Amino acid sequence: MNVFFEESGDFKVGSVLSQAGEAYQVELASGKRTKVKAKDVLLQFEKPDPEALLEAAKGIAADVDLEFLWEVAGQEEFGFAELGAEYFGHAPLPAEAAGLVLALHSAPIYFYKKGRGRYKAAPEQSLRAAQAGIEKKKQQALVQAAYVEELKAGKLPESMAPIVQQLLFKPDKNTIEYKAMETAASELQTSAPRLMLATKGIASPKELHMGRFLFEHFPRGVGFPALPVPAAPANLPTAKVAAFSIDDVTTTEIDDAFSVEHLEDGTVRVGIHIAAPGLAIKPDDEIDKIARGRMSTVYMPGDKITMLPDEVVDAFTLAEGTTCPALSLYAVLNPADWSVVSTTTRAELVPIESNLRHNDLDDVVNEATLESGEGEYPHKLELSLLWKWALKLEAGRMVKREAFGLKPEQANRVDFNFYVEDDVVSIVRRKRGAPLDKIVAELMIFANSTWGKLLHDCGVPGIYRSQGAGSGAGWAAKMQVRMVTHAAPHQGLGVDQYAWSTSPLRRYTDLVNQWQIIACAEHGVTAPLVAPFKPRDATLFSIVSAFDAAYSAYNDFQQTMERYWCLRWLGQENVKQTDAVVLKEDVLRLVDVPLVIRLAGLPQVARGAQVKLDIVRWDEVDLSLEARLLEVAQAAPSEELVFEEEEEGDTGEAAVEEVVEAEGAVAAISTGDATPPASQQ
Repeated sequence: MNVFFEESGDFKVGSVLSQAGEAYQVELASGKRTKVKAKDVLLQFEKPDPEALLEAAKGIAADVDLEFLWEVAGQEEFGFAELGAEYFGHAPLPAEAAGLVLALHSAPIYFYKKGRGRYKAAPEQSLRAAQAGIEKKKQQALVQAAYVEELKAGKLPESMAPIVQQLLFKPDKNTIEYKAMETAASELQTSAPRLMLATKGIASPKELHMGRFLFEHFPRGVGFPALPVPAAPANLPTAKVAAFSIDDVTTTEIDDAFSVEHLEDGTVRVGIHIAAPGLAIKPDDEIDKIARGRMSTVYMPGDKITMLPDEVVDAFTLAEGTTCPALSLYAVLNPADWSVVSTTTRAELVPIESNLRHNDLDDVVNEATLESGEGEYPHKLELSLLWKWALKLEAGRMVKREAFGLKPEQANRVDFNFYVEDDVVSIVRRKRGAPLDKIVAELMIFANSTWGKLLHDCGVPGIYRSQGAGSGAGWAAKMQVRMVTHAAPHQGLGVDQYAWSTSPLRRYTDLVNQWQIIACAEHGVTAPLVAPFKPRDATLFSIVSAFDAAYSAYNDFQQTMERYWCLRWLGQENVKQTDAVVLKEDVLRLVDVPLVIRLAGLPQVARGAQVKLDIVRWDEVDLSLEARLLEVAQAAPSEELVFEEEEEGDTGEAAVEEVVEAEGAVAAISTGDATPPASQQ
């Protein structure tokens, strides 16, 4: 005897070797023996042999007219043998019965399985809906196949053009467009982004990197709604100073300016004047909501996405020839030792006489000319005085920094400014710690520290940058940076407290702190009653959290774009060989541009050693560079490019270099709270 049975959703045939109770010992055609329960046996037959029956059954199943079979079945539950008698017009032969079972089982939209060998015809409405769905899938499969062929031919299907970014950055993987893109990329042995570049769905690698960032962080676009520009109070006093700013040539958000006055008693009063949008923008007004949504200006080489609308920036930037609302910090100094006698904070209108630019002054204002008094340039006397005070401030910070157990800051490194025009990039090296940079950085640190103390003394919360003991050991224990709402030391800068307050046009934390500082300046000890944010204010905590997330994402994007432009520079300048400096182990940085790479298999070389590389290839999509070591050109550490692991981290205005690892590669950036790189201006 032979049996036709069901096992694990599959139908099989075999010869019965023995029977024990409700179970059979069955031998399959392959020779394998299996135990089959009686309830799983659908047919018992003597002829034909098992394999012949199964082949005949498959042929019969293929010939079954499912539509007619469905009509014959009626609406009641039935067994396959009963239906077979009606369908074939006679008691079905073993092969016919088995073929009918296979047909019923293979047509779940026509027949619902109710048990072993038992079925029920689907209701007509359900059947027609299922048939429509199948037909739709067939048509979609045809469309998808056509899309695949178009993509493989280098043409972007018309229906995919409006949704390219959606497909790349946040796809619905069930759509035929996504499936077609993935199929075509797989068949061409490429990636989806490269496929979109090849078909002109994305214009260039630059647009790919930009598009990914904008899609995630600016899904509604980077424009601003039309809003009236708020005005500062009309009763502000006008300062009797002639202030000047120091910025890169591309800077438009001019946050800070300086003034110098010689008082009758022989002291000197230095004014640090910060743009004051906080005098006009109020918490929770429409412009504040925009600024809080963005949290910061986004910088990239050759472009930026501002935190505030251009009209608002234009109204409050400290532009040459205007009298601007400002929050001023005046420090009275004793020129004998440049000690601070007193400080005063007030809101006022400040006349801006000049906007000095690094590009015009860097060559003539240096340590030598400041010491000798040589050369002619605007605000020469004021800059000389500010330089002397900046040196005093720096020395004081270094003493405090060493008291925290840290080494002095490294001032012998280089920064890089990026300039992009018509997709041509210039990358300009500038030595860190140049006099103009130091003047701005030291005075900004002084202002942020002084105003942080003012907030603390008045009992008003603010947003502080704190750098102190963290978790772990060694560097991690010393250099953890976090944002807090109470005064705390910033060990890396060597100050007792540090509240970001000097860039309210481009950082939301600074705008928040400006509101709090204005309350302290106007109300003193009663400031906690009128300040917008009260102690332990939940809104302030949420701002800190949101700012941290946004600022980190924006910095990651800036690193990506700087890395992209470094690679573009290599091609633009047709660089075949280049020098690099060893940062640590197999991590190198090119000398001419701030591009950091890993060089696998690099022999052990001293940190800071200079090497010569042969550029093999680079990729602007995944931002990778492949190079070969030619020679170790300099065994001794390079002074200007030496990497200090202890300072690997954020030290605010001091602009200490960060080296961060991402996606298996290392990207280098320069961060500066007081004077960001030109790409950030």
